[in-house]
Amino acid sequence: MIPALNQPKSVVEHGPRLVILVIGIMLATLLQTLDTTIVNVALPIIQGNLGATIDEGAWVVTGYIISAVVVIPITPWLQQRFGRRQYYATAIFGFTTASVFCGFADSIGTLIFWRVVQGAFGGGLIATAQAALRDAFPPERLGLSQGIFALGAIVGPTVGPTLGGILTDNFSWNYVFLINVAPGIVAGTLVLLLLRNPTKPRAIPLDWIGFGLLAVGIGSLQYVLDEGQRKDWFGDGTILALTCVAAVGITAFVFWELFGAREPVVDLRALKFRSVWTGSILGLAMGASLFGAIVLLPQYVQSILIFTATLSGELILVRAVVTGILTLIIVRVVGSGRIDTRVLLGAGFILLAVSNLWLAFVTTSTTPFWTLALPLMLAGAGLALLFVPISIAVLSGVPSSVAPKAAAFVNLSLQLGGSISTAALVTLLAHREAFHQTILAANATLASAPVRDLIGQYGIGTLYNIILQQANTMAFADASFTLGVLTLAATPIVLLLGRAKKPAGPVTIEA
Repeated sequence: MIPALNQPKSVVEHGPRLVILVIGIMLATLLQTLDTTIVNVALPIIQGNLGATIDEGAWVVTGYIISAVVVIPITPWLQQRFGRRQYYATAIFGFTTASVFCGFADSIGTLIFWRVVQGAFGGGLIATAQAALRDAFPPERLGLSQGIFALGAIVGPTVGPTLGGILTDNFSWNYVFLINVAPGIVAGTLVLLLLRNPTKPRAIPLDWIGFGLLAVGIGSLQYVLDEGQRKDWFGDGTILALTCVAAVGITAFVFWELFGAREPVVDLRALKFRSVWTGSILGLAMGASLFGAIVLLPQYVQSILIFTATLSGELILVRAVVTGILTLIIVRVVGSGRIDTRVLLGAGFILLAVSNLWLAFVTTSTTPFWTLALPLMLAGAGLALLFVPISIAVLSGVPSSVAPKAAAFVNLSLQLGGSISTAALVTLLAHREAFHQTILAANATLASAPVRDLIGQYGIGTLYNIILQQANTMAFADASFTLGVLTLAATPIVLLLGRAKKPAGPVTIEA
């Protein structure tokens, strides 16, 4: 018998339909997470081929991130307004189309424009994927659903540099974007055919004032974080002005959403749940460690150790492999319910901290591949202990209707944590390099016999290059040490989380 159209049905899937839907969602997740890092490796070649300056080339990354972070918080509204299936499929196809135009761009201006479009479509892919996986699995298999999600969320950014290096070294920079086409078509088609809406789409008016304040506030903040170091921070008038705009815009946005908007575009009331606001704080710390290491390591190994882009990517891939393998184990551990998720989270942050401190002590100008790989494997284990438990702790602590909002907040925190960490670490690198260069130069005097011999045999230029290299190496070590200390300091925040509750029952749909 064919059920009536308005008869409620369960969103929970089973059998082959669930497997195929998961494949589509995972492909879409990898599209977005790969693009956060895959382009970075190709930037120098893109700049050379398109005749762009370093500042113009940076906007290929900055434009994408700004548009993405603006869209992430409004993803729950988009799902309610247009339906999860309709919005998700549109976002995937839009992202794929923008990737094609990026791949065939013949000028830097055209590339930047389509990267902004790509970021706008890609911003909501992660939060939507996390919520969709939560609803597609039975409540008792929440750990498995979030383990699958974690594989895409963690592995994507770490595989990105490797894949970007291979494509750039062996083909051309265009394939960094064109590689999205086939997976995007498959993912969009599967989602359009199989994904079901948890609620019926309804005509919610757009909170234009709230959206405008969000775009101005978050967009300005992201620009400041991305461009601050290159523009000498508050010594630059634009950075100073946009910092003020960001502060005023975000403050006004919060007040408007809480007290002025009838239908807020971002429902900040979701933060009343302890698991959501605590998870968002932990998301900042996780993003800082995840993306901070991805920024530091390639610069160090390529500039100091003279690794190729491909070898640099393979080093980061070591971390991803460990994370992927252990995530499968963590899913079973969490699913059993015998271990408090807070214990796993605490252990994960401690492992990340130890990994960064270990990296600081082995960072030299001649460190071999596997000496660096060992602490990275430890970091991979730490990340495996973070993503699945934090997802379960957050999503199990809220009703089903709040899950998309909770996922959006945590994913926005991850992105902002990465941006803040990147900006802070790049600034720290510059200051510590100058500091060490001054100290080393002051001690490299002709009173030292080795210095006299070096200058006599190779010239003063060689001495300067050695000082510069050592100062740079020491700065990278300082940055890793700082990241380790900050990660360790964030560990006690885990105690603010409540114990993970039994997930809510299956979601029903109306159409």
